[in-house]
Amino acid sequence: MVVGEFTQETDLLILGGGPGGYHAAFRAGEHGIQTTIVDESGSLGGVCLQRGCIPSKTYLHVAELLHMGETAAPMGIQYGKPKIDVDAVRKWKNDVVAKLIGGLDAQCRKYKVDKVSGRARFEDSKTVVLEGGAVSRIKFRRCIIAVGSKSMTLPPALNLDSPKVMGSRAALELESVPKTLLVIGGGYIGIELGQVYAALGSRVTVVEMLPSIVAGADADLVRPLQRRLESQFEQICVETKLAGLKDVKGGVEAKFEGKNPPKTNTFEKVLVSIGRKPNTANLGLDKTKVQVDPRGFIQVDAQFRTADPKIYAIGDCIGNPMLAHKALCEGRVLADILAGKNEVFDPRAIPAVVFTDPEIAWAGLTEAEAKAKNLDIVVKKIPWGASGRAVAIGRTDGMTKLIFDKATHRLIGTGMVGVHAGEMIAESVLALEMGATAYDLMTTIHPHPTLSEMVGEAAGMVE
Repeated sequence: MVVGEFTQETDLLILGGGPGGYHAAFRAGEHGIQTTIVDESGSLGGVCLQRGCIPSKTYLHVAELLHMGETAAPMGIQYGKPKIDVDAVRKWKNDVVAKLIGGLDAQCRKYKVDKVSGRARFEDSKTVVLEGGAVSRIKFRRCIIAVGSKSMTLPPALNLDSPKVMGSRAALELESVPKTLLVIGGGYIGIELGQVYAALGSRVTVVEMLPSIVAGADADLVRPLQRRLESQFEQICVETKLAGLKDVKGGVEAKFEGKNPPKTNTFEKVLVSIGRKPNTANLGLDKTKVQVDPRGFIQVDAQFRTADPKIYAIGDCIGNPMLAHKALCEGRVLADILAGKNEVFDPRAIPAVVFTDPEIAWAGLTEAEAKAKNLDIVVKKIPWGASGRAVAIGRTDGMTKLIFDKATHRLIGTGMVGVHAGEMIAESVLALEMGATAYDLMTTIHPHPTLSEMVGEAAGMVE
């Protein structure tokens, strides 16, 4: 309902159109709650859809097609050298994003959610002011902050203001394929994008200050990926950090410190991928009772309530894990709470997936975490060389790993590495949620021949 020329009122205001925000909006709409969602871009989907998860996975599929062609020779199939049209690849990505954005707009209409463009800032605990939109102010009865996160930048002493230095957003624009690319950061974003650019023809060097790439996963799951990357990348330099960048003719000159500095120090382009931070600055939170921790994450309780009784928060802006599927689940749960249901967000497991080739996926406790807690565990691993399906498709570079409580044989953690691991982890997540035991997994009939059989086979090693 419009109450002034440029002022609007709503029951539920949602700030941020990413997965958490739009899932909360649609669910609230299902409950008949008058809902308005505000996003600075004017489109729903957030970083995930517009410049993150979906664009990167689109490019990773292109990389997978290129790799499949390279590995077909032992199967008796010969392909010529592929011709890559970068403009067409970029258009394919843009078309995918546009199609999905269109689907979200249709959902807005279906659930009668009012979508508003503009950058919001709290004026007080019941009003936001908007910049860059047709509406200048929105009054709300309740508000959900779902503003997400953004890429961290290098500290000022190391930062270089140059188009040759990219964040993930610029890298996903795929303006060109540099001959040489330095990736600063060996986390999942840096490794995924590094593999994309390597497939398209870049000579990629990765620098990571920690002892391992993809540090959140167990080392035995990372090893098969690292072996493959070593054949695709120029170098992977762990325990090494950036010490400086300098703009030079034809590229960027980098200085390094640590145990394994790269063999070369000049690169055509640099990709900075050193983590993400919450988008909570300049929101006007000081005009409300909302509290943030020293890192900028909004503090909430188990029902996403902030210290301000009218304001809630979900997604990346409330802390780790900063994953789209966590945010969207939080959005649905919170919408149910606001509709009067007695719900709480209390998952036993939130899966993590690195969409490289091979993929890495895990959920529950890692082996390292279980040992750090001094838990008495049984760990069973089965290499995919034992899988008829893996042998048939020439992808025996995988492994399935299950972690059980020793006394009860209850599953407490799971991980796998290999082709399509991100799809297969869902069974193990359900098993964790349901409190399944090794016997439950062993006696569940898995279709044959499939890669998913390896879950049952690994569980059978316990029994």
